[in-house]
Amino acid sequence: MDFSIFSSFLPEGLLSHFDIFDFKELVNLQSKKDCFYIYLDEKNILAKDFDSNEFESKGFYGRALIQNFPIRGKAVYLGIRRRRWRNKTDKSIEVKSDYSFIAEGS
Repeated sequence: MDFSIFSSFLPEGLLSHFDIFDFKELVNLQSKKDCFYIYLDEKNILAKDFDSNEFESKGFYGRALIQNFPIRGKAVYLGIRRRRWRNKTDKSIEVKSDYSFIAEGS
């Protein structure tokens, strides 16, 4: 499925950091209304503040579900997984990308 149409509906800049993994149209059992679920995974790009020779991608943190603005009267939920970066020599050091540019409350 071609997900490029979603760039018109998603927050600006989101798709430069995340790839769309899946899309589903489901029924919310509480409200009995149709909802869109867009699942995004962080791209495999280490933040520029860190050296890619020192860190490696080790999977993802748990998925966060965020409600976005409705599309055509249907609720929209973004399921976002952020990448887990671990130091290659000291396994106890983990880092994650900074998304402070995203609006407060988003």
